Amino acid sequence: MIAEALVDAYGEDEELVGFHAVLSDRVTVPFTTEVLGVDVIVEEIDLRPGSGVVAICRRGRILQPIGLRDLPLPDPPPEGAEWIEAFRHWALWSPSVKSTHDGAVGRHRGGMRIRGA
Repeated sequence: MIAEALVDAYGEDEELVGFHAVLSDRVTVPFTTEVLGVDVIVEEIDLRPGSGVVAICRRGRILQPIGLRDLPLPDPPPEGAEWIEAFRHWALWSPSVKSTHDGAVGRHRGGMRIRGA
């Protein structure tokens, strides 16, 4: 699956764009999931500068992007959730993909980890 998402991608920026395209095509939205104990509706998968691939979540009138790596999936998961898992696996091994886990992960520059970058 990862190879299919990354076909014709040169470098991590293009790989991220490739994954976004596949996720947008293959993951069925909207779907409902629970974030911090409240139900939200995932309306779309987006690619945001500085944030990477995010789920655009809605609760009432409030919209909040949540990093796809951090988004809890419902049970049963939405159609195409296997692509989210493939993205998470790829992102785990991609050194410059950002995480929103603790603010301590950022882009690597010259072999050094930059906090909050």
